[in-house]
Amino acid sequence: MADVQQVIKALESVKDPLSGRPITTTDQVKEVDVHESKASFILELTTHSAPLWEETKELAKAAVQKAMPDLTEVTIQVREHQRKIEPIGQIGLTARSVIAVGSGKGGVGKSTVASCLAYALKKSGAKVGLMDADIYGPSIPHLLGVSGRPEVIEKRIQPKEVDGMKIISMGLIVDPNEAVIWRGPMLHGAVTQFLRDTDWGPLDYLIIDMPPGTGDIALTLSQLLPLTGSVVVCTPQQVALLDAIKAIVMFRKVKIPVLGLVENMSGFVCPDTGKEWDIFGRGGAQKKAEEMDVPFLGDVPITISIREQGDAGKTSDVLQNEVTAPRFEQIAYKLVKQLADSAAEKPPMPTLTVL
Repeated sequence: MADVQQVIKALESVKDPLSGRPITTTDQVKEVDVHESKASFILELTTHSAPLWEETKELAKAAVQKAMPDLTEVTIQVREHQRKIEPIGQIGLTARSVIAVGSGKGGVGKSTVASCLAYALKKSGAKVGLMDADIYGPSIPHLLGVSGRPEVIEKRIQPKEVDGMKIISMGLIVDPNEAVIWRGPMLHGAVTQFLRDTDWGPLDYLIIDMPPGTGDIALTLSQLLPLTGSVVVCTPQQVALLDAIKAIVMFRKVKIPVLGLVENMSGFVCPDTGKEWDIFGRGGAQKKAEEMDVPFLGDVPITISIREQGDAGKTSDVLQNEVTAPRFEQIAYKLVKQLADSAAEKPPMPTLTVL
């Protein structure tokens, strides 16, 4: 029994990536067993932290081995920790994190990055929804190969489901050959309806593909619910970075934290030789991120496969490609890691049920 308590004591230094509190205080360590020189236990983690499961497992293993150096083997099984997702904002959305993906201008691959980020989080094991808030130019349905009007059941919009991911977009409602010509109040109403009246169910992440530029949808979102933060997409050249700066300033003005910058079209990978060419330059976004005290999440090169897969409605294949998959997986990892680090610095207070 003393050895079991020793294991639990050692694990007090390991923080839950979601809450930032020690895993021992949130009942996430189960079935601890120590026999002779071997220890084993189950570590429960939420799917919100799925990109960090392996890292957290290794931290737990190292903590136990440091406290009990005589152990010859530490076996850890990771499984999902069931934890209720509380509704957020005035619309009652059940999502742990809501992340807006924006850009200062069009044509930088924002929608592709948003959908690939969603796929990378989904691939890790998280529960993900993707909302296309680009009302005037919705491209998510084409990128994901989904069509058809969503059903409405008991006044709730039923999102389309693609590869286990829930999707909603104006592109599923309006004829592709028609143009949306709306003023601000109608845009506000559409975004509100997508968030409030869509049957999202419980999500770890809701990724919102924003319209390009610095319009009023960011203000609408900031009024409806507390966004976890935003990701800004840009290309390396200076003229694009000028617009990315405006997007960062916009998010900051409406009190939406900027979680990071992604440099898209960062070099071109030649398909026959594998050599990379800096068509638009390289590293401009990383340098600008440092200047503006914004985390740099990573870069993605131009590849013919991304264009082909997007045109064919098979963006999910980007996460199977040996060149592009690691890039987006790293971006997703850095994003979730940043959220975990923020939680560890300022753990949210546990909620108490008052009877």
